[in-house]
Formats: sequence, C-alpha cells, structure tokens
Amino acid sequence: MSVNTIIPKKGEVAFKWFNKYAGIVITIPTKTLVVDPADVNPKMFQTVDAVLLTHEHYDHLDETVVKDIFQRTQCQVIADSTSTKRLRSIIPQNKLQETRVGAEHRVGEITVRTEPCNHPPASTPVTFLITSEDGVKIYHTADSLPFPEMKRLGEQQKPHLTFCTVAIAPGASPQTGVEIAKLVQPEVAIPYHTASKTDLTRFAEMLSKQVPNVKSQIIEQGKTYKYPVREMS
Repeated sequence: MSVNTIIPKKGEVAFKWFNKYAGIVITIPTKTLVVDPADVNPKMFQTVDAVLLTHEHYDHLDETVVKDIFQRTQCQVIADSTSTKRLRSIIPQNKLQETRVGAEHRVGEITVRTEPCNHPPASTPVTFLITSEDGVKIYHTADSLPFPEMKRLGEQQKPHLTFCTVAIAPGASPQTGVEIAKLVQPEVAIPYHTASKTDLTRFAEMLSKQVPNVKSQIIEQGKTYKYPVREMS
C-alpha cells in the first residue's frame, strides 16, 4: 500500500485510511497531512508537510514511525502535550509544535485548529479541525467519545467531513459514532477506528435511521477517496 498520490483539484480533498485505528492521510491541493501514523510502514509516506498527533497511545503515536517520516520529509510535527514530551529528543525544536485546545496552526494555507477530546485513558488527548485553503473542513475526532462541545463545533464550523470512532477505544461503539454525527451534523460522517466491517455497516444503518440528514460513507483501508466523496483507487 503506497501513500495517496492523487492530487485533488481546487475545492477537493483526497484521503486514505491506512490502519484500523485513526490513521488518515489527507491531501489538499498544496499540502499533505498525516494524522496518527502508527501500525504502518513509514516508507509509504514520501511527501508529507505535517504530522498531526492526537495522543500518546500506541495506536496513535509510534515514535519510530514519526522519526522516519520526519528524517525523510523534514515535515512539521504538531502534537498534544504528552506526545510532544516523548518526541523532544527525536524532532528538532523548530519543527515540533506542542498544541493545546484552542490553538491554531498553519501548514501553508491550511489551518489546523485543536479541539477537545473525550478519551479518558489518554493524558492530554485532542482532536483536530482541518480547514483547506478552499474552505473544506475535516473534523478528525481521534478515538473520542461524543461530548457536548461537539455540538458547538458543528454549529460554528459546519464540517464537511467528520471521522467517527465506532470501536476498539473504551466505550466506543457504532452508536457512539452515530452520537458524534448527531452532535456535529457534518455533510458526511465516516466510521473508522475498527477492524470490523460489521461495525462500519451497523454505523451506516443506524445513522440513516437516526440522523437521515447526514450522509454516511463507508471507506476501506488502503483505498483513496475524494471529497466530494468517491472512491479513487
């Protein structure tokens, strides 16, 4: 499996889910972002402008993978406080940005805003709202459970795409993923963070009944999709 090589056009975003957790490659016309690279061969990432890290758990942070990506690409690394501490001996200070809720970071013309996360086992977990230069908004929820502030984010930011955790993380299920979609009200809700196709299908079925105004999109690991959503490879 190689990294996404499709260059989206203006107003488009391409993305690929590369593990059974929250690992996503996001390609916007001018930049490529990698979120939570773990359980993956780092050689698949040839061009990377920034790595985003939501928290320190093994399925989201692998210091060896981050080091390899950085050494080959010299990318920015934007990480929660705990992950930042673990990377200080690996990533140069001028390339490592510690982030906290409410912070905004620039990757070229892309804005990365750090939002809260409801994942109690982690020390300083965060989620990310990524806005492309064309205004396409992607809400990456890490493995967060739903929480009330997601409603505020949805009303104020109106994400086009939201990734919803449906399994593996403590307390997560297809129903909690649906609750995220209810709160955020994105244009498209995408289930992830599971190794089970059944979880993905259940999410889509439940979403269509409970939140019929939000579209669901089941994606497969290793395939590239575009927003407006369509499978590319």
